[in-house]
Amino acid sequence: MVVPKSRFQYPAWKTYVDRLVALLLLLPSLPLIALLLLLVRSTSPGPGLFRQTRVGKHGRTFTLYKIRTMRIDAETAGTGPQWARQGDPRATPLGRWLRAGHLDELPQLFNVLKGEMSLVGPRPERPEFVDVLRECIPDYHRRLEVLPGITGLAQINLPPDTDLESVRRKVFMDSLYIESLALGLDLRLLFCTAIAFICPPGQRLLRLLRLYRTVPPSRTCPPTAAAAPSLSPSSLAFASALPAVSRPLSDQPGQGSLALLKLAAAGADSVAGSVAGSASSAASGAGSGRATVPPTPSAHRRRPRAKPR
Repeated sequence: MVVPKSRFQYPAWKTYVDRLVALLLLLPSLPLIALLLLLVRSTSPGPGLFRQTRVGKHGRTFTLYKIRTMRIDAETAGTGPQWARQGDPRATPLGRWLRAGHLDELPQLFNVLKGEMSLVGPRPERPEFVDVLRECIPDYHRRLEVLPGITGLAQINLPPDTDLESVRRKVFMDSLYIESLALGLDLRLLFCTAIAFICPPGQRLLRLLRLYRTVPPSRTCPPTAAAAPSLSPSSLAFASALPAVSRPLSDQPGQGSLALLKLAAAGADSVAGSVAGSASSAASGAGSGRATVPPTPSAHRRRPRAKPR
């Protein structure tokens, strides 16, 4: 995966702090992780540890570790890759409890020790989704400038992803985090995440910790030619086709989120040719100093009068 080069310098202190804190958290958590793995194996068929390929810093892929919370055939029933959602029918009874308390994320401390993840940062996404989302969201590549994290500013302020608009909001929050990256911010986010294990943090706590953020409405609108002139015609057509998916992608019957994303992209590609053709016609008309007039249909053209003999 090719990622545009950036001048962003990843701070050296973050790697050392991440590994030190992860080691301190992992030592007392090992008995709990072992117990949860045994419970998962005894309550549902399949392994207790779940492995999945995710996209990390600079587009490099790695294996993410989680405690399995879904059935082993969750994505083999013809639905394809899907985003997990609240009340997901694919989750096991024990898995719903683990997801509610975020205990399924504990094995990712091993990813932090290996240098593949950070404690705080944008959540890593699957390669199948990244390939499509980068075509839709121009700033999506900014998330790949830093190590992905277990928690982050977007996870504290926003609910899980359900559609493309929610991803745009997350990307905006991740950009805010990258621009204001600091040790104090990471410590406040870790403290707020620890509180979330007990109860969801409210706006009052987020404001007290100076973590409350909102997304401007303009950031959630699909990009247009006026707002994003640097986009390719296919990206513009792709973005304009997205509002057709009115309901959250994860709630669409019969297909997974990735299938619907590709469906929107395929529909947009068919429009891209007409967008590019209109743009080239307008450019040629402007260069010649004449307005470009569409040809009249042959059925309505006037026949020339016959000359008298």
